[in-house]
Amino acid sequence: MKLLRRIVLLAVVLAISGWMSWRAWGPHPEDARVLSGYIEGEDLYLATPIAGSVATVSVTRGGRVAAGAPLFAMDAASLSAERDQAAAAVTQARAQIAVAEAKLAQSRASAAGAAAQADNARADLARYRGAQRANRDSVSRQQVDSALASATAGDQQVRAAEGDVAAQTAQIEAARAQVATEQAALADAQAKLDQLTQRAPVAGRVQDTFYQTGEWAAANQPVVSLLPDDKVKLRFFVPETEVARYRIGDTVRFGCDGCAAGLSAQIRYVSAQPEFTPPIIYSRSSRDRLVFLVEAQPGDPRGLTPGLPVDVEPLP
Repeated sequence: MKLLRRIVLLAVVLAISGWMSWRAWGPHPEDARVLSGYIEGEDLYLATPIAGSVATVSVTRGGRVAAGAPLFAMDAASLSAERDQAAAAVTQARAQIAVAEAKLAQSRASAAGAAAQADNARADLARYRGAQRANRDSVSRQQVDSALASATAGDQQVRAAEGDVAAQTAQIEAARAQVATEQAALADAQAKLDQLTQRAPVAGRVQDTFYQTGEWAAANQPVVSLLPDDKVKLRFFVPETEVARYRIGDTVRFGCDGCAAGLSAQIRYVSAQPEFTPPIIYSRSSRDRLVFLVEAQPGDPRGLTPGLPVDVEPLP
């Protein structure tokens, strides 16, 4: 019986010793052949160039938005009034053009009538003078003088009517220039009004909101930060002896804690400058190793959070 106990005790001791040896010198998951890296994102900071009170914030931190979705809006009361005033000025300037064009039509009609009367007066004068040359007594001196005075007056009326036409034409040009100026002011006011409402330029995740409804935001001060899907990238480090295998356009597979299986990314950048392994990814297998930075675009970045450590399968 004692011999059996000794044999069992010896077997247990040998099993424990073997397990401890395997744990000390055997393979470990953390020493698997992988390349260390992490997820990085480039945030967009959305603001307006105009200071004002925040009217609405349509998103929450951590939420996803589609391209074109509203993010926030500033109070538009003052700019709406400015826009309406500019629109009224455009309407008034156009009315002035209409009035000036009506006056121009009248001036042209007056000029045409004056020109016809002047032509008739000159024709009468020429006829009287011709008759006088043929027979001095056929036309009196008073008739000739009267015809000359009518012709002179007719020429003066023509010049006056032409002056009115020129003045009305200049007034129309000035009114059109005023319309152009007022339209530019209206476009500027509308552009400023449009800038008060910001929409997501691309699909992505809301990283943070810096103001609440009713708070005052300075000009160009970010109200919402957005992480676009196409700005989420995988950064990992390749040993100098293997970097030649990694080329732009190649696909790498990677994994991370809590991530879906089968993740992949396409290489977009391979650094030409070597560096020592950054402290944030030190491990027993990579400590003090000379490496090259590689960046890749994940195929589906929606579930990847910046700062998340990843393990990349080396390319064969």
